Amino acid sequence: MRIEITKDWCIKMARLEDDYEIGAGAIAVDPVFDGEKAAADTSEQSEPSIAFGRLLRLMRRSQGLSVEKLADDAKVEMEELVGIEEDTHFRPKIRTVYQIATYFNLPQANLLQVARLTTPRDPRLTEEAVRFAARSEPVVALTKEERAALDAFVTVLSERK
Repeated sequence: MRIEITKDWCIKMARLEDDYEIGAGAIAVDPVFDGEKAAADTSEQSEPSIAFGRLLRLMRRSQGLSVEKLADDAKVEMEELVGIEEDTHFRPKIRTVYQIATYFNLPQANLLQVARLTTPRDPRLTEEAVRFAARSEPVVALTKEERAALDAFVTVLSERK
C-alpha cells in the first residue's frame, strides 16, 4: 500500500493548523465544537461570566438540586460548582462545562461561550446572556430552608474558640 501526500493536501492541512493555537498557555480545542478558537485574548478570558453562574444556579434550583447532589449527578467537583455560582471571575474547567451541558441537555458550544471559555461568535448570545444576568438577580425573600441554612452558618461563624 502506497500513501501519496500531495502539495494540495499539505497546504490544506497547514491552513487547518493555523486555526488552532496549541502550546503553553493556550487551550486545545476539541473539533466537536466546529473548530472554535479558545479565547486567547487575556482581556476576554478575564471578563466576568455573571450569566454562567446565574444560569447554573437557576437550572440547579429549578430541578430542586443542591450543589452537592448536582456535583454527584453530573460527576463534577462540588467546589467548582460553588466557584462558578459564587465568583464571577472563576474559570471553570472545560470538562466541567461539558458535564453541565450534558446534564442539563444544553448545547456545549454555546455554554462554553457563556462561560467565557471560547471566543464569542454569536453577538446575540452575548447580548442575551447580559440581559439574562440582569433579570435573574434574586429579589425575593429567603425561603425557610435558606433562612435556616444562613442562621446555622452564621452561628458556626460566630462561635469563639
